Amino acid sequence: MNMKLELLVLPVSDVDRSRAFYEKAGFRLDLALDVTDDYRVVHLTPPGSESSIIFGQGLTTATPGSAQGLYLVVEDIEEARAELVGRGIEVSEVFHDDKGIFFHGHDAGDVVHHGQGQARITGPHPGRASYGSFATFSDPDGNGWVLQEITQRFPGR
Repeated sequence: MNMKLELLVLPVSDVDRSRAFYEKAGFRLDLALDVTDDYRVVHLTPPGSESSIIFGQGLTTATPGSAQGLYLVVEDIEEARAELVGRGIEVSEVFHDDKGIFFHGHDAGDVVHHGQGQARITGPHPGRASYGSFATFSDPDGNGWVLQEITQRFPGR
């Protein structure tokens, strides 16, 4: 059985402001529908992605800005960052984790993913190892995105 991630619901406070932000970032507008005065839907897709985002009014009770760790995979982290910055999006400097994105903890089998600012070293991963270079940005509500450079996938992906 195959399962594909298709759609992520983002909690936002201002539908029009969020739509403008994501269109500015280069996301394709797939649908904008005002069903009633209190039910609006905006559906957008990142460039080249098979998965999309949706937000609006009356879609979720989640706190605006509470979606974090939304990954966008790119082939060239510096090029992707430059394109977003060129579109007027505030993006962090490119960085890498001093131990890689995942590392084993003290107990066998423990895997830890570094969060905000922990063990970040400025610049792409030495040797540009696939899965090793990142940049971050947030939408106007604070929903957090991570650009991750992947040039060669792990086997089976």
